[in-house]
Amino acid sequence: MAWKAPTPAWLEMYTSCSLPIGSTRFGLPSLGKKIKGQGTVMGSFTATEPAVMKWEGVDDKLAKMVSKANLDFAPERRRVREAFKDVQLQIDHPLFKMHYSGVQTKESIEINSKGFEIFSKSWFPRNSPVKALVCFCHGYGDTCTFFFEGIAKKLATSGYGVFALDYPGYGLSDGLHGYIPSFDSLVDDVAEHFSKVRENPKYQSLPCFLFGQSMGGAVALKVHFKQPHAWDGAVLVAPMCKMGEDVLPPWPLLQLLTGISKIFPKMKLVPPKDIAEMGFKELKKREQASYNVIAYKDKPRLKTACELLKTTQEIECQLAQVSLPLLILHGEADVLTDCSVSEALYEKASSSDKEILIYKDACHSLLEGEPDETINLVLDNILSWLEKRCAKTE
Repeated sequence: MAWKAPTPAWLEMYTSCSLPIGSTRFGLPSLGKKIKGQGTVMGSFTATEPAVMKWEGVDDKLAKMVSKANLDFAPERRRVREAFKDVQLQIDHPLFKMHYSGVQTKESIEINSKGFEIFSKSWFPRNSPVKALVCFCHGYGDTCTFFFEGIAKKLATSGYGVFALDYPGYGLSDGLHGYIPSFDSLVDDVAEHFSKVRENPKYQSLPCFLFGQSMGGAVALKVHFKQPHAWDGAVLVAPMCKMGEDVLPPWPLLQLLTGISKIFPKMKLVPPKDIAEMGFKELKKREQASYNVIAYKDKPRLKTACELLKTTQEIECQLAQVSLPLLILHGEADVLTDCSVSEALYEKASSSDKEILIYKDACHSLLEGEPDETINLVLDNILSWLEKRCAKTE
């Protein structure tokens, strides 16, 4: 018998993948289904019946409904979130346990210039003047609700007006779930939304800060490059200036996937890494991340993965162009986004006002997955920095 070389483990993982083009863990939409702003998703395969998730304190009927939902479409994501949002408020996590009075919130869905229905939310102090605006950019797969609710309420009770949106394809906004056909187009959508906020006569005299987490850090930097004189500063938490080596597939596979993405951009065939497992230090908080039921948790779509990689390569070459006041916060043990590039951003940024805080032994999700004392410390560091910058603009 002729000798046959063993198949590398990473290649075996991909070649054994049973999900065809366009499929998801929840199955496929009907053949030729139109998704607003994303063209047509083709497919004729129905995935195996999904396992019903078990959440503490959630009855079986609700858990079954959520587990079987096809989250490719915004209307279904909105239905699931509405059914589940009261459950989320009961989570034993510091961002949910904090009780803030006097916070006024508003949710809205508006059609942007590209015809997408964009979900947004704002948080304001009810009975005190607003010191400044903070415009939040969420991370990959995430939403502007759930964990960020606690962060936003903390900021609002400290006197800040906070604005956030779900990107197209994420959370409660239109678009194929988890799909980024163009990162620059996504940045345009974010810049358009926040420009409308800042143009409101009520806010024109207020300082305005960007706040980006993980992939949202890359979004915030790109918004800054697009509007270099429009912002009074940026807070970047574990910014995605470069992906960690543990996240990237081997170089030969990366080249193969890049080529396939040009033919099947929506295909899900990228390493099935457990982002929560890699990003959350505490097991209990990692499990609590599953309560964000409309977050994108499936394998990244090929075009999305390629856009993220291209974006980090671009940003890594543009660090010296960062010129606004800057606070960078990063966990030393982060394996998802490269801490060393945050240090390079601090060194190379042309900003005259810049600060970097590296948290020893902390992982990627500084505000969600660390011990309570670390989460509270990071929040206090952010608020302290904002307070000093607001004082400078008075």
